[in-house]
Amino acid sequence: MPVKPEILKVTQTASSRLFAVEELQLRFSNGVERTYERLATRGNGAVMIIAVDAEDNVILIREYAGGIDDYTLTLPKGLIDPGETPEIAADRELKEEAGFGARRLDFLKEMTSAPNYMGHRIKAIIARDLYPCKLEGDEPEPMEVTRWPMSRIDELVALPDFTEGRAIAALYMTRSFLEKEV
Repeated sequence: MPVKPEILKVTQTASSRLFAVEELQLRFSNGVERTYERLATRGNGAVMIIAVDAEDNVILIREYAGGIDDYTLTLPKGLIDPGETPEIAADRELKEEAGFGARRLDFLKEMTSAPNYMGHRIKAIIARDLYPCKLEGDEPEPMEVTRWPMSRIDELVALPDFTEGRAIAALYMTRSFLEKEV
Protein backbone atom coordinates (compact mmCIF):
# COMPACT_ATOMS: atom_id res chain seq x y z
CA MET A 1 0.00 0.00 0.00
CA PRO A 2 1.47 3.40 -0.93
CA VAL A 3 2.28 5.93 1.76
CA LYS A 4 0.00 8.98 1.62
CA PRO A 5 1.78 12.19 0.64
CA GLU A 6 2.60 14.72 3.32
CA ILE A 7 0.49 17.87 3.12
CA LEU A 8 2.96 20.74 3.39
CA LYS A 9 0.48 23.59 3.05
CA VAL A 10 -3.22 24.19 2.35
CA THR A 11 -4.24 27.54 0.88
CA GLN A 12 -7.79 28.60 0.05
CA THR A 13 -7.60 30.18 -3.41
CA ALA A 14 -11.28 30.93 -4.10
CA SER A 15 -14.67 30.65 -2.45
CA SER A 16 -18.35 31.16 -3.07
CA ARG A 17 -21.49 30.68 -1.05
CA LEU A 18 -21.32 26.92 -1.73
CA PHE A 19 -17.72 26.09 -2.60
CA ALA A 20 -14.16 26.70 -1.48
CA VAL A 21 -11.19 25.89 -3.70
CA GLU A 22 -8.01 24.80 -1.96
CA GLU A 23 -4.47 24.44 -3.21
CA LEU A 24 -2.53 21.59 -1.61
CA GLN A 25 1.26 21.56 -1.50
CA LEU A 26 2.18 17.88 -1.27
CA ARG A 27 5.37 15.86 -0.81
CA PHE A 28 5.16 12.25 -1.91
CA SER A 29 7.10 9.44 -0.21
CA ASN A 30 9.69 9.49 -3.02
CA GLY A 31 10.41 13.19 -2.33
CA VAL A 32 8.55 14.58 -5.36
CA GLU A 33 6.54 17.72 -4.55
CA ARG A 34 3.38 18.72 -6.41
CA THR A 35 0.54 21.20 -6.13
CA TYR A 36 -3.01 19.84 -6.32
CA GLU A 37 -6.29 21.75 -6.33
CA ARG A 38 -9.56 20.53 -4.88
CA LEU A 39 -13.04 21.61 -3.90
CA ALA A 40 -12.83 21.64 -0.13
CA THR A 41 -15.06 19.38 1.91
CA ARG A 42 -17.49 21.15 4.22
CA GLY A 43 -20.30 20.02 6.44
CA ASN A 44 -21.34 16.51 7.37
CA GLY A 45 -21.67 14.91 3.95
CA ALA A 46 -24.82 13.98 2.12
CA VAL A 47 -27.26 11.12 1.59
CA MET A 48 -28.85 9.62 -1.49
CA ILE A 49 -32.02 7.65 -0.90
CA ILE A 50 -33.03 4.58 -2.87
CA ALA A 51 -36.65 4.31 -1.73
CA VAL A 52 -38.38 1.09 -2.74
CA ASP A 53 -42.14 0.77 -2.23
CA ALA A 54 -44.19 -2.34 -1.43
CA GLU A 55 -44.70 -3.01 -5.17
CA ASP A 56 -40.91 -3.05 -5.76
CA ASN A 57 -40.84 0.36 -7.46
CA VAL A 58 -38.06 2.85 -6.85
CA ILE A 59 -39.12 6.43 -6.05
CA LEU A 60 -37.53 8.99 -8.37
CA ILE A 61 -37.68 12.77 -8.50
CA ARG A 62 -37.24 15.23 -11.34
CA GLU A 63 -35.36 18.35 -10.32
CA TYR A 64 -33.49 21.22 -11.89
CA ALA A 65 -29.72 20.62 -11.88
CA GLY A 66 -27.74 23.85 -12.15
CA GLY A 67 -24.53 22.06 -13.13
CA ILE A 68 -26.05 20.83 -16.39
CA ASP A 69 -28.69 23.58 -16.70
CA ASP A 70 -31.50 21.10 -17.22
CA TYR A 71 -34.06 19.00 -15.41
CA THR A 72 -32.87 15.54 -14.49
CA LEU A 73 -34.51 12.37 -13.25
CA THR A 74 -32.67 11.10 -10.19
CA LEU A 75 -32.92 9.78 -6.66
CA PRO A 76 -33.79 12.01 -3.69
CA LYS A 77 -30.72 13.34 -1.91
CA GLY A 78 -29.52 16.09 0.36
CA LEU A 79 -27.10 17.26 3.02
CA ILE A 80 -26.77 15.74 6.46
CA ASP A 81 -27.61 18.50 8.93
CA PRO A 82 -25.55 18.99 12.13
CA GLY A 83 -26.60 16.44 14.73
CA GLU A 84 -28.26 14.10 12.23
CA THR A 85 -27.25 10.53 11.51
CA PRO A 86 -27.24 9.55 7.83
CA GLU A 87 -30.44 7.56 8.42
CA ILE A 88 -32.27 10.50 10.01
CA ALA A 89 -31.12 12.76 7.16
CA ALA A 90 -32.26 10.19 4.58
CA ASP A 91 -35.72 9.95 6.13
CA ARG A 92 -36.03 13.75 6.32
CA GLU A 93 -34.87 14.31 2.73
CA LEU A 94 -37.22 11.59 1.46
CA LYS A 95 -40.12 13.35 3.21
CA GLU A 96 -39.09 16.77 1.85
CA GLU A 97 -38.41 15.75 -1.74
CA ALA A 98 -40.72 12.80 -2.40
CA GLY A 99 -43.42 12.94 0.28
CA PHE A 100 -42.61 9.59 1.92
CA GLY A 101 -41.19 8.47 5.23
CA ALA A 102 -39.49 5.11 5.74
CA ARG A 103 -39.78 2.68 8.62
CA ARG A 104 -36.74 0.71 7.43
CA LEU A 105 -33.43 2.31 6.43
CA ASP A 106 -30.34 0.32 5.45
CA PHE A 107 -26.90 1.80 4.79
CA LEU A 108 -25.70 0.64 1.36
CA LYS A 109 -22.43 2.38 0.44
CA GLU A 110 -20.46 5.60 0.79
CA MET A 111 -19.54 7.00 -2.63
CA THR A 112 -17.36 9.80 -3.95
CA SER A 113 -17.52 11.80 -7.17
CA ALA A 114 -14.31 12.87 -8.92
CA PRO A 115 -12.17 12.09 -5.83
CA ASN A 116 -9.06 13.54 -7.49
CA TYR A 117 -10.71 16.98 -7.30
CA MET A 118 -13.43 16.79 -4.65
CA GLY A 119 -13.70 15.38 -1.16
CA HIS A 120 -17.48 15.20 -1.27
CA ARG A 121 -18.95 11.95 0.00
CA ILE A 122 -22.51 10.70 -0.25
CA LYS A 123 -24.00 7.83 1.68
CA ALA A 124 -26.47 5.67 -0.23
CA ILE A 125 -29.34 4.57 2.02
CA ILE A 126 -32.05 2.07 1.04
CA ALA A 127 -35.47 3.12 2.35
CA ARG A 128 -38.33 0.64 2.63
CA ASP A 129 -41.65 0.19 4.37
CA LEU A 130 -42.68 3.60 3.03
CA TYR A 131 -45.63 5.68 4.20
CA PRO A 132 -46.97 9.05 2.98
CA CYS A 133 -45.43 11.96 4.88
CA LYS A 134 -44.55 15.36 3.45
CA LEU A 135 -42.19 17.85 5.09
CA GLU A 136 -41.49 21.37 3.85
CA GLY A 137 -38.02 21.47 2.31
CA ASP A 138 -35.77 24.10 0.79
CA GLU A 139 -36.56 23.25 -2.84
CA PRO A 140 -37.55 26.28 -4.95
CA GLU A 141 -40.35 24.36 -6.70
CA PRO A 142 -42.32 21.16 -6.11
CA MET A 143 -40.56 17.97 -7.18
CA GLU A 144 -42.15 15.69 -9.73
CA VAL A 145 -42.25 12.24 -8.11
CA THR A 146 -42.19 9.11 -10.30
CA ARG A 147 -42.20 5.40 -9.53
CA TRP A 148 -40.15 3.01 -11.64
CA PRO A 149 -40.13 -0.81 -11.37
CA MET A 150 -36.85 -2.16 -10.00
CA SER A 151 -37.20 -4.98 -12.54
CA ARG A 152 -36.76 -2.38 -15.34
CA ILE A 153 -33.65 -0.58 -14.04
CA ASP A 154 -31.77 -1.21 -17.30
CA GLU A 155 -34.48 0.73 -19.19
CA LEU A 156 -34.32 3.57 -16.67
CA VAL A 157 -30.56 3.87 -17.02
CA ALA A 158 -30.98 4.10 -20.82
CA LEU A 159 -33.24 7.18 -20.55
CA PRO A 160 -31.55 10.39 -21.76
CA ASP A 161 -32.58 12.35 -18.64
CA PHE A 162 -31.32 9.76 -16.10
CA THR A 163 -27.59 10.50 -16.17
CA GLU A 164 -26.24 10.87 -12.63
CA GLY A 165 -23.51 8.27 -12.14
CA ARG A 166 -24.02 7.99 -8.38
CA ALA A 167 -27.73 7.26 -8.86
CA ILE A 168 -27.01 4.65 -11.53
CA ALA A 169 -24.47 2.92 -9.28
CA ALA A 170 -26.82 3.08 -6.28
CA LEU A 171 -29.66 1.44 -8.23
CA TYR A 172 -27.54 -1.49 -9.38
CA MET A 173 -26.10 -1.98 -5.88
CA THR A 174 -29.63 -1.84 -4.44
CA ARG A 175 -30.85 -4.44 -6.90
CA SER A 176 -28.01 -6.77 -5.83
CA PHE A 177 -28.65 -6.02 -2.13
CA LEU A 178 -32.35 -6.85 -2.44
CA GLU A 179 -31.72 -10.02 -4.48
CA LYS A 180 -29.40 -11.32 -1.73
CA GLU A 181 -32.10 -10.75 0.91
CA VAL A 182 -34.58 -13.09 -0.81
